[in-house]
Amino acid sequence: MTADPYDGLLAGARAEGWATQVLDLAGVTGKAALMDRFARALHLPDWFGRNWDALADSLGDLPARPGSDRGLLLLVTGWQGYAETRPEEWAVAREVMDAATGPELCVLLALGGSH
Repeated sequence: MTADPYDGLLAGARAEGWATQVLDLAGVTGKAALMDRFARALHLPDWFGRNWDALADSLGDLPARPGSDRGLLLLVTGWQGYAETRPEEWAVAREVMDAATGPELCVLLALGGSH
């Protein structure tokens, strides 16, 4: 079994006080599946609206992560298939993630394959 290619990145972020989470979008083909992956990865509440505004609100108001001094580093993997299949939706998702990125949330898009 080979080591995960992102282990070093995630360990380094944790050493710097970031909580880390991987959001694997491999196999996502539509907005509903994208929203479900976000909800599971970020442990969003059951009442999460699964629309762009609700995602923006949720990313902008993530709860503090135990053991984190700095916030959350969200590593998005396997996104290329969704971006190719649904470019308009992916553009909106990118806008939402870009707008939410700040001192307490860092979103990184992995250029390799899925996690």
